[in-house]
Amino acid sequence: MNALTNAHNNPEEQILKSKAAQPPAIPKSIEDGVSVEYAPIAGRHWFVMRVSYNRIERVTAAIDADSAILFAPYKTTIKDINGKKKPVKMPLLPNLVFVYTTPAYIQSLLDNQLGSILSYYYNHFDRGANGKNPPLIVPYDDMLSFIRIVNVDHRHSFLVDPEACHFKRGDMVRVTDGVFRGVTGHVARVLGQQRVVVALEGLCMVATAYIPSAFIQPIDSPMPDNTSPASATKLQDSNQQ
Repeated sequence: MNALTNAHNNPEEQILKSKAAQPPAIPKSIEDGVSVEYAPIAGRHWFVMRVSYNRIERVTAAIDADSAILFAPYKTTIKDINGKKKPVKMPLLPNLVFVYTTPAYIQSLLDNQLGSILSYYYNHFDRGANGKNPPLIVPYDDMLSFIRIVNVDHRHSFLVDPEACHFKRGDMVRVTDGVFRGVTGHVARVLGQQRVVVALEGLCMVATAYIPSAFIQPIDSPMPDNTSPASATKLQDSNQQ
């Protein structure tokens, strides 16, 4: 079944079971919280990687499903095709993918068959001992909230610029009901509506659709899942400094 039309898969289970989620299934029961099956794997991290234009399928084919999970977020845009308006799936972050794996495995891909088309996206807000920007790694819990938002094929959830967000108090909250249930982030007014904004530090910010106050709970309340905050930053150029 097409992943976009299957509304009965938990997002965490979907990306674990599939070799590459492009795009992932719309989440079924985010109310179930984090799947036990998709508990964090020791030694693995969510790496942000650049893929040369139109080469995602080649990267997917080269990745061993037992060693890594590839997640490529998509969005739906309406385009005029031969005089008819049709929904078209487009990359949410062009030429960028997320790979959940170990540092050794991702480096082995770069050193061998994928070195010409795959490269690290660097963290421009940090410098290693060598004085260079290290590869950007997204915290596991932040990634789950991001996946929950982009899994919802909703025309009112989108990438946002920090300057367009008017944060209320900066408190972390959790969405307790609706299609975005389980998302944790900051409450903000974006385009005149109350939304929850999730930030992937050093990369981007994404906002939900409108969230009523009744569906928002402070993060210090008992939590059904293990999510954590991220700081808001703009999408940066990926060349190493």
